[in-house]
Amino acid sequence: MSPTKLWRIALVVPEAHAPAFADAVGDHADAVSTFELEEGGNWLVEATLYGQPDEARLNARVAVLAEAMGIPEPALAIEELPAIDWVSHSYQGFPPIQAGRFFVHGSHHEGVVPAGSIPLLVDAATAFGTGEHGSTKGCLLALDRLARRMALPRGGRGGALDMGCGSGILALAVAKRWGIPVTAVDIDPEAVRVTRVNAALNGVKARIRAQGGDGYHTPVVGKHKPYGLITANILARPLARMAPKLTRHLKRGGVCVLAGLLNRQERHVIQAHRTQGLHLVSRIPIGEWTTLVMKRPKRKVGKG
Repeated sequence: MSPTKLWRIALVVPEAHAPAFADAVGDHADAVSTFELEEGGNWLVEATLYGQPDEARLNARVAVLAEAMGIPEPALAIEELPAIDWVSHSYQGFPPIQAGRFFVHGSHHEGVVPAGSIPLLVDAATAFGTGEHGSTKGCLLALDRLARRMALPRGGRGGALDMGCGSGILALAVAKRWGIPVTAVDIDPEAVRVTRVNAALNGVKARIRAQGGDGYHTPVVGKHKPYGLITANILARPLARMAPKLTRHLKRGGVCVLAGLLNRQERHVIQAHRTQGLHLVSRIPIGEWTTLVMKRPKRKVGKG
């Protein structure tokens, strides 16, 4: 089965138990969300992933969790999403989005780009990232604020790294705002293809190195380290798990922008990076999502 086929996992549980069940199915998924169905009542826990999930394992995990919480076992829906350009289908004609100086728009936009804005042409496609999602918008706001106070050298090694690039929207923003080379990596070949297309459409093809691979193990990532800026709009668990590798690829004094985490998960992600010596610079909450900006100290902190 092609790893690019998308599957959906869904179940309905009482509000108080939604976070626990989101964590349970989130271990098997690439993205997970929770939605209130009725005030003070049930919530929908919904996850998507590439490739068919292990249904028996998921059912067993949900059953054990329900028994531990003393509630009836919720019905688990597992289905393959239709073989269509489903993101484009869902977001066709999405309106322009302003995130700081960044102005994200599709090719259908016939209006003018606001004065002083940095245009990012990104059509809804088969890779995540049109700027509408809270985590993506949070990253763009973080980059805009960083650009006002942080310069990145245009020459030499490094530049920036966009880990889990999706549509390439963050790589485009960095390449346009700072004029530096950006290494963009994603495990999904379709995301790499879309990133390359978007880089060409935005006139920054020469600045963006888009490659497919397994995170920090991807050869092109190690070839160009260390980076002055790393963006990673993924999920909370992968962010926490990759914190040591991120730190080893980030220059001293460098900054990372972390997203794809729910508000309730930020403490876990912050602590994972603090353990590696990074400190929190700022946080940007948008709805249920939080974007974090963290920095590696310029000097190694000695033990007192």
